[in-house]
This record gives sequence, C-alpha cells and structure tokens, in this order.
Amino acid sequence: MIVGIVGCGAIANLITGFVRDGKVPVELGFFYDRDLERAENLASMVDGTAVLDVADMLPHVDLVVEAASPEAVRELVPGILEAGRDVVVMSVGALMDPELRSVLEKKASENNARIHVPSGAIVGLDGLKAASMGSIESVKLVTRKPPRSLGISMDEKKVLYTGKASEAVKRFPLNINVAAALSLACGRDIDVEIIADPAVDRNVHEVTVKGDFGEFKTITENVRCSINPKTSVMAAYSAIRLLKSLSENMHIGT
Repeated sequence: MIVGIVGCGAIANLITGFVRDGKVPVELGFFYDRDLERAENLASMVDGTAVLDVADMLPHVDLVVEAASPEAVRELVPGILEAGRDVVVMSVGALMDPELRSVLEKKASENNARIHVPSGAIVGLDGLKAASMGSIESVKLVTRKPPRSLGISMDEKKVLYTGKASEAVKRFPLNINVAAALSLACGRDIDVEIIADPAVDRNVHEVTVKGDFGEFKTITENVRCSINPKTSVMAAYSAIRLLKSLSENMHIGT
C-alpha cells in the first residue's frame, strides 16, 4: 500500500518514524503541507516526495492520511475521494457537520472509496459502537487538559464548556476530536464538559456510557506529543495501528 500524508505535524512525524523503522508495512510515498519545508523534512526520512499540491500525489497513492486541520477535511478530502482514494480522517471534528459528512459519504460511495476514522485519543470506542446496537440512555465526556494545551494560561481550574459535542467542536476545533469520535460512533450528540486544569500534566478523558447493555466508564490519561501539546500520543498511535490493520488478514475488535 502506498500512502500519502496531508499535514506534516506531530501525528505525521510519529507515523513516519514507525514506517521508517519497519513497524508498519506500508510505503509512505508522498507528503503535503502548506509549509513545504516540513513536508520535505519528513519525505527525506523515508525517501518520499514532497508535493506542492495534494492532487499531485493522487495518481500514485492508495490511501491518504489527513492529519492537518478541519479546514483540510473540507477543502481537500472531497477531491481525494473523487479520485477514488481511501482517506484516514484525523480531524474528525469536521465530520460533525452533517452537510459535509453527507457530501463525503456520497463521494466515497460514488467513487468506490472508503473513509476511515481512527479511535483517536481514547479507549472504549469499540464498546460504544457495540452498545449503540441497542438502546443508549446517555453518553458523557469530561475532558481535563493543562491550560497550555488549550492555548491559554491560568492558575486555577476552570470549566470552559458544558453542552453538546456539536457546539464543543466549533468552539475548540483543534482540541476536542474525542467528542466528535464518540458522537459519530454512537450516532448521537453526546454531552461534553471541558475543563482547563493546571493541576494535570496530561490530557484526561473520562467517558461514561449508560444503556440497555448496562454501564461502562473509561478514563484515558494521555501523554502529549512533544512536538505539539494539543496532540495526544495515543491519537497518533491509533492512526498507526489502523494503517497496520489494513494490511492484515485478521481484524480484532468491533
């Protein structure tokens, strides 16, 4: 499988390192970033090619990893799907826009392409998908992050947001992909609370799900990427594992 990457930040750096070390059986052939130097630096790690336009990689790849921004999903992913290429969407918050999601699903169907969304920075998404086959009573996410990872500075804990995921991804588009992934997995606009807490040094996500299956709670305490504190290492690992699973004959998990 030949893979292209759009967005050469923290996630792309981790993916490239794993491929370079032979831990994921794919070929990283092409890299795109608005900052050409970043794309060239990653390309040099795996003897790949930095391109000036995403369209330049599409005739040569099987799949594209979007690891850039919600704007990149809106602007670039439609063209990737129209070219019949599969895409991994990391900026999953963009998919909370029902109109955009409908457009992308239609383009994927018409061009025999697939949209993959990794589990990201949390555990328990498989369980939530299974539970959604029955009746779900409630899903709540409480996210605690160091103020720095939210781009703010404060000395005391503060609740920044309480409400639905659809509004949370608009207010915190680069920090709340977890809420979007949970909502899409269960088909409902989940309840979200976002807390800036200077007492924590990790991104902490607590998920509580209740339904006719029973109840489960998960707590994920993520180490932040040194390259970008807004990104959790687990989010990058989930994309890496997805790429690895696409080349395997047996799939474990829902």
